[in-house]
Amino acid sequence: MELNENADIDTSQVEDRRGSGGGGGGLGGLPIPIGGGGLVGIIITLVIAVVGGYFGINAMGGDGSNQAGDNGNINQECGDKASATKQLDCRNVLYVNSIQAFWKQETPEAFGMQYQPAKTVFFKSRVNTACGAADSGVGPFYCPGDNLVYIDLSFYQVLAKQLGAPGEFAQPYVLAHEYGHHIQDITGTEAKMRRAQEGASNSEKNALSVKLELQADCYAGVWSKAASTTTSANGQRIFKSLTEQDIQEGIQTAGQIGDDTLQQKGGGTVNPAEFTHGTSAQRQQSFSTGYNTGDPKSCDTSF
Repeated sequence: MELNENADIDTSQVEDRRGSGGGGGGLGGLPIPIGGGGLVGIIITLVIAVVGGYFGINAMGGDGSNQAGDNGNINQECGDKASATKQLDCRNVLYVNSIQAFWKQETPEAFGMQYQPAKTVFFKSRVNTACGAADSGVGPFYCPGDNLVYIDLSFYQVLAKQLGAPGEFAQPYVLAHEYGHHIQDITGTEAKMRRAQEGASNSEKNALSVKLELQADCYAGVWSKAASTTTSANGQRIFKSLTEQDIQEGIQTAGQIGDDTLQQKGGGTVNPAEFTHGTSAQRQQSFSTGYNTGDPKSCDTSF
């Protein structure tokens, strides 16, 4: 995978809060994490989050207001095209640019509605959201309450070193999964799932959660199919190259964050009734379905 150093990097699509403190807040919509979360302390935290479903948020108190981001540093860093594609945060900005460029074009065709842009928030250690206060232990997540994707970029170290997904394409896969949740939000799928969960047993709620997560994996695969054709504002392709090996890295990542795999790594018993994101095999299959078809309609599910 090689990014194009001539592509414009649109940092307005991210909000850099890494210089901000954390905070609290009420639950304005539950967060939707990539695979249960987990930074240091890692597998235990991950398994707790998986067992708890969406409830990977830590209540830390506070007034519920969002802290402001300051993009000054990232604007300067990513403004130097000669070195920008070598920087972790700038590369992730380009991933976001690619994902949103794809859905801006695809959403009207697939769903008959206009795409609504969503920023990605870079944070460090903890962050205040409309879904409550979160720390890095929940992993990357999408908050329906404020329509933002949140990620502590150090999660990628966990993904590579503790979870066995070191491939570079793991990073855009993670972001594409979270933007899959944004698509579910703006199309009403996420709301339908929440309504279906009302009055259901815990195991039934978890089964519905799995369906939502697998669809987000499928949407990530759909974007992956078209990623090499996405362009920046100046018309330059964002990816210079995207290989089959890169796609396999995405599939590998999906497999490493399946519920069964995470439960096994946590030393516990594999309990299907507590699955919230799907097994490794299911997640890999869903991603592959999206990639092989390149069609969001292949990801259709009913609630």
